Amino acid sequence: MSKSALLSSSIAKKYWMALTGLFLCTFLVGHLLGNLQLVLKTGEEGRRAFNEYAYFMGHNIFIKILSYVTYISIIFHAVDGFMLTFQNKKARPVAYAYNKPSANSSTPARYMAVLGTLILVFIATHMANFWWKMKVTEEIPLHLVQKDIVQQGQNPMTGEQTQQTVKVTFALTTKGEYLPYAYTDPQNNQEVSVVDVKEKTILIDKNSGMQRAEGYKDLHTVVMDFFNPEKNTMAIAYLIFYVLSMAVLGFHLWHGFASAFQSMGVNHKKYTPVIQLVGKGFAIIVSLLFALIPLMIFMNN
Repeated sequence: MSKSALLSSSIAKKYWMALTGLFLCTFLVGHLLGNLQLVLKTGEEGRRAFNEYAYFMGHNIFIKILSYVTYISIIFHAVDGFMLTFQNKKARPVAYAYNKPSANSSTPARYMAVLGTLILVFIATHMANFWWKMKVTEEIPLHLVQKDIVQQGQNPMTGEQTQQTVKVTFALTTKGEYLPYAYTDPQNNQEVSVVDVKEKTILIDKNSGMQRAEGYKDLHTVVMDFFNPEKNTMAIAYLIFYVLSMAVLGFHLWHGFASAFQSMGVNHKKYTPVIQLVGKGFAIIVSLLFALIPLMIFMNN
């Protein structure tokens, strides 16, 4: 097969469509497992687990390479889908006099291009709200925890024992330590920074000199606030948009999963029904769990 045929024939397009689609299904599973930490763990434990996961996803070299492969696959999958749709319409410019598509194909199968377009809109919105802020802008704050520290002392005039409560803010570093980041002066109730806030680094006293450690970004709080109506006036609108988008994803996977195997030639009377059943189960479970995450965050808030 020539290079042009490999890229332009409808069979080749369906083959690449299937490969990129199945790869993106594996990405969905990995992404879902990471996001489930938002609801499976609570409090500081859940916050730390998710922020450590987000840091790992952005700094591990293997994951970074896999991320670029995912971006390319999304673009290739979308472009290939549009080309296939255009090619099919071009091959049949005049509709049949008698046409009953429901007799030969399911509803998701007939609207794959529309469903794919809606998913693209969701991906762009989702990346603008989270990925762009995490990777490009400085809008994500550091992972900070505030605690009350009781300081013991002695009055130099009377010799009496004294104590005062100081609010100390600790930052979680990528070294796995909670280190002082700032404190509230009890005299004037003003917060005083003890680190280089501008550089988002925490200073560590190692006796031999001050060292710097990177602080985890608090993506967990950003996500929680995003779906919190008390913190975000658009929370309910984003929740509805997210849940509807997951319904669209479910319909897309309903047909796409089994279709990918068929496009690669896996079509057998014994195995095909099993693949179709697994595909429908995958579509329901993945889209439902993705939709439940923001819904549970919203309800808990």
